[in-house]
Amino acid sequence: MNKVRITAIRQTVYPDLMEKYENPIEHTCDVTTGMQWVSVGGQRPEGMCPSAWESMRPFVESLAKGEGNFFDGWMQNPMSAMISCNDGFRPFSFYVEVIND
Repeated sequence: MNKVRITAIRQTVYPDLMEKYENPIEHTCDVTTGMQWVSVGGQRPEGMCPSAWESMRPFVESLAKGEGNFFDGWMQNPMSAMISCNDGFRPFSFYVEVIND
C-alpha cells in the first residue's frame, strides 16, 4: 500500500455564518497551516482531527490502494486530491498525495 501525506493548506473563516448560526464555543480546531501527517495503510494518522479525517478518508484509502485520477482529471497530479473538512464555519483545505520513500 502507498503512504499518503496530508498537508493542511489553508483555512477559510465565515464570521457572518458563525454570528448567525453558531453557538459561542471556546475551542474549535487545533490544525494550523503547514501541518502534515502521513497515513500508512489508509489509516487515520495519530493526531489527525477525526472530523477532518472523515471528510478525506475515502480519498486517502483509494490513494493508498494505488487508485487515483478522481473525477477524470480533476487534479494535475492524478495521485492526489484537495479536500476540505466539514466545518461549515471555518473549513480547512487539505492536500492529500501519494508519497514514495
